[in-house]
This record gives sequence, structure tokens and C-alpha cells, in this order.
Amino acid sequence: MRPVARAFTLTVNGAEHRVEGEPDTPLLFFLRNDLALNGPKFGCGLGECGACTVLLDGVAARSCVYPVRLAAGRAIVTLEGLGTPEAPHPIQQAFIDAQAAQCGYCINGMVMTAKAFLDVKPAPSETEVREALRYNLCRCGTHVEIVRAVMLAAERGWRPDGAGQ
Repeated sequence: MRPVARAFTLTVNGAEHRVEGEPDTPLLFFLRNDLALNGPKFGCGLGECGACTVLLDGVAARSCVYPVRLAAGRAIVTLEGLGTPEAPHPIQQAFIDAQAAQCGYCINGMVMTAKAFLDVKPAPSETEVREALRYNLCRCGTHVEIVRAVMLAAERGWRPDGAGQ
């Protein structure tokens, strides 16, 4: 028997949204299709590449395998919720300054994972950054620049509220 569609209230980037669907539908589908948020990407669909990463109550989570029923009632932050083109979040600015994007497909997951990591470990070593990002895949090979961007964000005086210098 197929699950019945239900209504869910999602708090995304500080705003509440009512969506309807089957409880086990991946959160990613609602974020992209219903809310038109393009930060999280569909990469592997298995939770292995990290392109779909969002923050759930401040913790990095793979939205392609996270059922919407478990996301209801939690604070969801996507790349769009961090900053704007006019006023990028400090982690976004560090990625820009370090030229850490090539095709841009993995950057959502790298930025969101890095933010969650720096919120817990604001002054990491390079080894710790590499460990934190090891499950995020970059097909273009810009890992060196990505690590440099995270280290740059930390060097600029990371604070868990996300503000930098």
C-alpha cells in the first residue's frame, strides 16, 4: 500500500512553508521543486556525494535521503539562507576569495558542511578541515582551494553565529 500524502510545515531559512507529499519523500525534492531553492543539488541521490547538504538544527544533513516527515518542526537552512549576493555570509566570502569553485556543483555541500564544522570547531587545523570534508565529493578537483577557503574563513575569526571579521 502506498503512503498517503500529508501536509508538513517546514521552517526553511527562517520562514514557514506548508508543503504536501508522502512522508518518506526526500526533503530535497520539496526544497527544489516546491520552494524553488537551487542551492541544494541532486547529485547521487544516495547521500554519498554531499551536493544536497542542508543544515538541520545546525547539523549538516543530506537532504536527498532525509524524509520530509523528519524535517518538519526543525530549523532548515539552505545555501540561500546564509547570505545574499550583495552581502555574502563570511564562509561564502571566503570561498569567493579563495576561488574555491570551478563548476559549482559541489559547492553547496562544501559550504554547508564547512559552516556546520566551523560552528563547532572555529579554529581547526588543515587536517581537521580535510577530515570534516572527506565525504563531500568534488568532481572538478578543486579540493585544495576548498580547504584553503575553509581555513581562510577560520583565520578571519570565525564565530559560531557565523559572523567573521
